[in-house]
Amino acid sequence: MKITVQALNITQFTGDTVIVNLFEGVTSPGGATGAIDKALDGAIGQLISDGELKGKLNTTTVIHTFGKIPAKRVIIVGLGKPADFTLDRVRQVAATAIKAARRLGAKSVATVVHGAGIGDLDPLQAAQAVTEGTLLGLYRFKKYVTKPLDNDDPESLTIAELDQAKLAVLQQGVWRGTVYAEATNYARDLVNEPGNVATPTYLADQAEAIAREFELEVSILERRQMEELGMGSILAVAQGSEQSPKLIVLRYWGAGKDDKRPPLALIGKAVTFDSGGISIKPADNMGEMKGDMSGGAAVLGALRAIAQLKPKINVTGLVPAVENMPSGKASRPGDIVKTMSGKTYEIISTDAEGRMILADALTYARRLGCSPLIDAATLTGAIITALGFEYTGAFTNDQATLDKVLTAAKAAGEKVWPMPTDEAYKEQLESDVADMKNVGGRWAGAITGALFIGTFAEGTPWVHLDIAGTSKTGPGKDGPYQPKFGSGVMTRTFAALAEMMQA
Repeated sequence: MKITVQALNITQFTGDTVIVNLFEGVTSPGGATGAIDKALDGAIGQLISDGELKGKLNTTTVIHTFGKIPAKRVIIVGLGKPADFTLDRVRQVAATAIKAARRLGAKSVATVVHGAGIGDLDPLQAAQAVTEGTLLGLYRFKKYVTKPLDNDDPESLTIAELDQAKLAVLQQGVWRGTVYAEATNYARDLVNEPGNVATPTYLADQAEAIAREFELEVSILERRQMEELGMGSILAVAQGSEQSPKLIVLRYWGAGKDDKRPPLALIGKAVTFDSGGISIKPADNMGEMKGDMSGGAAVLGALRAIAQLKPKINVTGLVPAVENMPSGKASRPGDIVKTMSGKTYEIISTDAEGRMILADALTYARRLGCSPLIDAATLTGAIITALGFEYTGAFTNDQATLDKVLTAAKAAGEKVWPMPTDEAYKEQLESDVADMKNVGGRWAGAITGALFIGTFAEGTPWVHLDIAGTSKTGPGKDGPYQPKFGSGVMTRTFAALAEMMQA
């Protein structure tokens, strides 16, 4: 979809559909909505008086104009209560409205910048949020569907603004929103691809394509190089599969190679299909394990965005990519693994493989001189038990670094909740035959999984983001700008973090 900004009175838009808004509790519409109401001889005000139009969040009402203005129809989207209005609600209502336009078969649409007027939001941020919500809301993964779609996406969206002095700012917001949304949708595509397509080699090819298009530095560590580096932990997961493991390294040099500050490391778990290995998963819903590479997808998407946003910071993205399968060559419960760091652990469950590949990835990131280390992983079902599908769980050894991640996540509209990392939990990881176990038992599973990973940070500031719940929607539902299954979560948070931490 093409999104543009024009100096335009929205009542004069000559396309087929106009989008305006209404706060809950408003009895007399103002601004652009008021102008449309006046042009329609008070039709909006009459619907408010009749109780048919209440402005509740993410509700839509369609009015046909019958020639009173050039556009054929007006969509009025509810903003909810003014006191609760945020940039993320801008994303939501923009997505809700554009999907309503798609259902109506609209091709040429105009909208106001929700929140930039009476909502009192920063115009650039509001335009960015409208753009993000629009592009994220229209996302559909239909690559393998052969029948025609019910409705095509609208061809264009015009952001109408009367004040010409604001046009440049709004255009910048649209550009930024496009970069953030396209990066997220790119990550979503990777997550939604089936495991027979999105193999470790496929992800490596994608990384190389990103590097070519956006002028990043890329290197792909193959099995032989991992053996030479002593990456026994990644190799232990991969050894049961016919798919060759890859450690993808993408480097962005926004501050220059002479910069003395250590690069920010963004690390993403990428198990392209997780059967559980010898500790095999139940058959029910195993197909969803194609999404066990969501952390890696977020890193690839984020580097794509960062390369376009060009913050003055150096960023290294690391994606350990493997397939976890049972076979005669697969790792077994009871095996002892030696990691790149030299630490050893006893495998209790081969289905706790995400922490195993992240162990070597963190060690390699430290060898590259990176700090802080931020990892994202669909790590545990335990985090879903704790937080459901709404919040990502965050674990850290450094509160200052976590605070930066929380700030970036809030700006991106991605919910993150801090979790404890008390030393006492490490007792659950104690082993009689190795330095530790890879599983700490049933209780506090998300915490012990995080603490296993954190062992390999070795004092370097580190944040672990368990996205097992937020990498997809809850059962049987989607959100205003969240389609079913792959969410692309942490793509925007990672990009926002890089911008926030730049020089």
